[in-house]
Amino acid sequence: MTKKVLTTPIKDEDLKDIHTGDIIYLTGTLVTCRDVAHRRLIEEKIPLPVDLKGKAIFHAGPIVRDLGNEEYEIVSIGPTTSMRMEKFEKEFIEETGVKLIVGKGGMGKNTEEGCRTHKALHVVFPAGNAVYAATSVKEIKEVHWKDLGMPESLWVCEVNEFGPLIVSIDAEGNNIFEENKVEFNRKKEEQYKWISEQVRFIK
Repeated sequence: MTKKVLTTPIKDEDLKDIHTGDIIYLTGTLVTCRDVAHRRLIEEKIPLPVDLKGKAIFHAGPIVRDLGNEEYEIVSIGPTTSMRMEKFEKEFIEETGVKLIVGKGGMGKNTEEGCRTHKALHVVFPAGNAVYAATSVKEIKEVHWKDLGMPESLWVCEVNEFGPLIVSIDAEGNNIFEENKVEFNRKKEEQYKWISEQVRFIK
C-alpha cells in the first residue's frame, strides 16, 4: 500500500478518493491557527495576513524557539481540541479556501457541511506526539499576529510528510466520530442487555 501524501496547494480532485479512517501525510504549507485567529476572521472581520487557499491549518499552540534575526525553530507542536473551533469552521473554510484542517478529536455538523460544500478534510494528528511532530517541520517561513502570543500566533510552517493524519471528516461530509458513536451505542445496548440477564438475580 503506497503512502498517501497531499502536497499544497491541494485541489478538489486530490481529495475525491480519500475517505474517513484513511491515513494521509502532508507536504507543503501548514499554518497554526487556533481560537483567536478564527474569531478575528469570522467575528471581527479582520482578514488573515496569510493566503490559505489550497493550504492546511493546524489547531495547535506550538512552543517556538526564537533564534534571533526573525528566525525561529519549532520545539514542539501538538494539536489542541478541534471542537473549540466548531462554530467558526464552516465559514472559515468558505472564506479562506483552506483544504486541510488538522487537530485533535472530532468536529460536528457545521464542519461536516463546510467540508462537503467546499471540499475539505478534517484530520486528526495523534495526541501526545508534539515533539515528534516538530521533526516534520522543515522551517518556519513567516509569523503573523505575534501580538496574540506564541500559542495563538499564525506560524507559517513548511512541512515534509507531516503525519500520520487520520481522516475524521472527508470531502463528502462523512464523519467517523459520529459514525462510531452509532456503532458504539449499538454495542453498548447489546452488552447492557447481556449483563442485565446475568445479574437479574440481584433484583
